[in-house]
Amino acid sequence: MTGAYTEEPPAGRIAIAGGAIRLGGGAAAFEVVRDIDLAIPPRQFVCLLGPSGCGKSTLLGALAGHLALARGSLALDGEPVAGPHPERGIVFQQHTLLPWRRVLDNVAFGPKMRGVPRAERLAQAREFLALVGLADFADRYPSELSGGMQQRVEIARVLINQPRVLLMDEPFGALDAQTRLMMQEVLLDIWTRLPTTVVFVTHDIDEALFLGDRVLVMSARPGRILEDIPLAFPRPRGRDLVTDPDFVALKRRCLDLLRPRDGRPPLPRLTPLGLPLAGAA
Repeated sequence: MTGAYTEEPPAGRIAIAGGAIRLGGGAAAFEVVRDIDLAIPPRQFVCLLGPSGCGKSTLLGALAGHLALARGSLALDGEPVAGPHPERGIVFQQHTLLPWRRVLDNVAFGPKMRGVPRAERLAQAREFLALVGLADFADRYPSELSGGMQQRVEIARVLINQPRVLLMDEPFGALDAQTRLMMQEVLLDIWTRLPTTVVFVTHDIDEALFLGDRVLVMSARPGRILEDIPLAFPRPRGRDLVTDPDFVALKRRCLDLLRPRDGRPPLPRLTPLGLPLAGAA
């Protein structure tokens, strides 16, 4: 895509050494992630995989600059991460589009805040909408779009700021299965065109293995990296990958890593009222 990134391609090298994050205060404080040592080279697609509550999203919040480490260091291209910055764009599970603005103006909002002239920022916004396949929806409002289309607008709104790193916190978790599969393919297509490092949080093993160059499997809280799994599947990737024997073997490995290791029995299954099912272990 010509002209999407107008400056030198961003590097996007992430380094964390001895990282730990605590939440809460006083006696209520607790450690969410512990002893994180991580190096991510530029343009790599990394998936954080782990059970709910393991600190995946918390770690992503630290990468975004919204949370400070209690211990250790965190740097982007050798510079300490000291707060939020557009160079570290983040996409959440629920979009944050402004409902009273057209799609085009939502995407152009970041450049507007940076003082980019109107004609220039709208031209950039149209280019990024074309990148995500929504050029014909520039004049619609977010409420007039499907969930998958809203997320594509959200991705365009983040990418127009030319981030070195794209942080994604279960961005497709609220979508139906078919739309989720389509959005995974859309994201990979976008990523192949732009010089951006991606850190993608998910609890879905198939999603992590399909998208990533590597998968970081995290333990239950306090979250630690149990294993760093490189993925050698060739790109572009098709849906037949999920039946590949190597894919299935890695999925089995991830399932084994995510199995509780503390010797406690599994939690009982609950009814919709929160009561244990009769006979549940």
